[in-house]
Amino acid sequence: MSNKDTNTTLQTPCGFFRLSAIALAILPVYSANADDFSYPVLRPSQSDFGGVGLMQMPTARMNPTGEFNAGATYNNEYHHYNASLQLFPWFEATIRYTIVQDLLYSSNPDFSGDTKYTDKGIDFKIRLWEESYWMPEVAVGIRDFGGTGLFDGEFIAANKQIGPVDVTLGVAWGYMGNSGNVTNPLCDLADRFCEREIRGQWGTANFDNFFSGPMSIYGGLEYQSPWEPLRFKLEYDTNDYKSDFPVTHGGIEMPQDSKFNYGALYRLGNWGDLRLSYERGNTWTFGFNLYTNFNDLKSGWQDEPVPNYTPRSHSQPDTNELSNAEWQVLADELHTIAGYKNPTIHYTDTSVTVSADQNKYRDRNEAHERAATVLANRGPDVTEYRLIETNNRQAITETRIDADKFSQVANIEYIGANVTDSSSVSTPNEPEGRLVAEPSKRWDVSLSPTLQQSIGGSENFYMFNIGINAGANYWFTDNIELGGSVYFNIYDNYDKFLYDVPPDGTDLKRVRTLVRQYISDNPVRLDNLQLTWMDKLGDNWYSQAYGGYLEMMFGGVGGEVLYRPLGANWAIGMDVNYVVQRDPDSAFGFFTEEDQFDPITNRPYRVQTGAMTGHVTGYYQPQWDWLPNTLFKVSAGQYLTEDIGVTVDFSKQFDSGITAGAFATFTDLSSDEYGEGSYTKGFYISIPFDVMTVKPSTNRATISWLPLTRDGGQMLNRKYQLFGVTDARYPWYSRRAVE
Repeated sequence: MSNKDTNTTLQTPCGFFRLSAIALAILPVYSANADDFSYPVLRPSQSDFGGVGLMQMPTARMNPTGEFNAGATYNNEYHHYNASLQLFPWFEATIRYTIVQDLLYSSNPDFSGDTKYTDKGIDFKIRLWEESYWMPEVAVGIRDFGGTGLFDGEFIAANKQIGPVDVTLGVAWGYMGNSGNVTNPLCDLADRFCEREIRGQWGTANFDNFFSGPMSIYGGLEYQSPWEPLRFKLEYDTNDYKSDFPVTHGGIEMPQDSKFNYGALYRLGNWGDLRLSYERGNTWTFGFNLYTNFNDLKSGWQDEPVPNYTPRSHSQPDTNELSNAEWQVLADELHTIAGYKNPTIHYTDTSVTVSADQNKYRDRNEAHERAATVLANRGPDVTEYRLIETNNRQAITETRIDADKFSQVANIEYIGANVTDSSSVSTPNEPEGRLVAEPSKRWDVSLSPTLQQSIGGSENFYMFNIGINAGANYWFTDNIELGGSVYFNIYDNYDKFLYDVPPDGTDLKRVRTLVRQYISDNPVRLDNLQLTWMDKLGDNWYSQAYGGYLEMMFGGVGGEVLYRPLGANWAIGMDVNYVVQRDPDSAFGFFTEEDQFDPITNRPYRVQTGAMTGHVTGYYQPQWDWLPNTLFKVSAGQYLTEDIGVTVDFSKQFDSGITAGAFATFTDLSSDEYGEGSYTKGFYISIPFDVMTVKPSTNRATISWLPLTRDGGQMLNRKYQLFGVTDARYPWYSRRAVE
């Protein structure tokens, strides 16, 4: 579409003046009644596309930081499914899937069957400045970044609240500005701003399109009624719907009988909204949203009470010796009360050293205070308590607690007493003294539910499997472990995943797109069976080596080295692996021939019969005020299908400990070689168990969204990653919740 030859004067539609008149008319009405009663607070609400807005058009408003909103919108042409998250006070991100009604995913039934066309998009909005007495709130945003171009566009919006009315005025390009009611002034700067290209490959971002093509001025009002649950919306819609996908590809008419859209929203307490709107003068649209705030979620525990501080030396001053039974009682209480799992205890005349994993308390101060109280109450009279926190039997940190100073803290002998006054954290040293207690067993078992899913694929919109992982491990020494897990599939719909080489001719080795054969065709399978050696090479150096069946699809050998200084907000590591793809038709076998043939789909394909894969990875938790509680992880190396590139992973942690992240992998594969999607990408939310349950825990559950399952840019799913193992050195996964 071109905007170069349009008239340079403002094409002011009469509807725009009508909208402005309505806004001015409401102001005196509000002023006359402002003293009679107070209106409820006007909170931000979601648009049809997801993200804070009116109906079709976005606004400059932002939700409170940490607000997570999941919603759906339905009309005759589109079904929108979206999730929006306010990552920072100034930044909103939205993921959206749109199912286009009455149109198929592709014209090739062998490729996508009867799956409806699905568009995937990501939206961003950045606040430029907040509203003040004189100035409006202003934001700039991009809709459908990296999408196929069905809804792509850019906008700059300004909002000013006048009593119970929030007034929006904005300028839009692309999908939102197709009516072109004003001339794009950027067209005078460069020809590229005059026309807007149509994208056809999802996953690519055409930066030359930004702020190009037709431009329009739009506006709207949102009115909070005196009845708190109810509000009304009115907008001037500057899309003309002549370039919508159903019109251009399906011959479906989408007439616009009116440029005004009218909507009502009913709030369901503090957890949801219902939306109803009449748009284009002929279309009813219904939607709903569910929301929560990741900062505000609090844990409600039924925990072991903190024992009163009653030192044993006060009640038994004549003895400093404990029997074996008494040492075992001490070990049991360290486990149940302080969260130090199956501790190993050493004793000298001056100190007691406890070595154990911490599996209950993300707040290390809570764990230290509980452990010191138990040691004082049950242990001998010593001058120092040493708490060596381990993970996988590897010493990660050491906390030394002065017994006399802790006594002052426990008895609150001064204002602001805190366990940190008596403790110091350092690089761990070897335990000293006599071994008085140790775990009675060297093995462990586990049972955990699993969910694997992908959304928006050609075969089916939502593909998933749920099952149970049963695991067991045995430590021959503190450095050598034999472990494994068996997966029991409960239900899946991956029988529909009949991936074929896409119409663009992509022909990579099938390192991930054979997922149906591994999941649906194998309801019980050996996921992992490996021998692992793990050790600390120096004060800040950790290492591991492993071999066996490393994951569901691959086996082989490998190793990792990590350098992570204590208390540092950065780390760097490297892993190297040689892997072969497992044969899904054999419980323990591997592929020996690269060329294979699928009798179900009657198609040939290639597999990985042996390759090196590995990455150098840097980790950084910035200390910038504008990016609080964030982690950057950048990995560079070779992937499973032997492509070479970089994976960038960015995550944000909220006060509750919930973490939201996104990753993208860019390799030397071209978009055509990779296929639909252009590059590997995904999103995830990691939730601490203690937010969902009534017991404290350092464990987490992770929910991932993968737009597509493809073969390029795929990493080996290793059982252990040393950054997670050494987390206590500068906590991220086990960072304490902020009250």
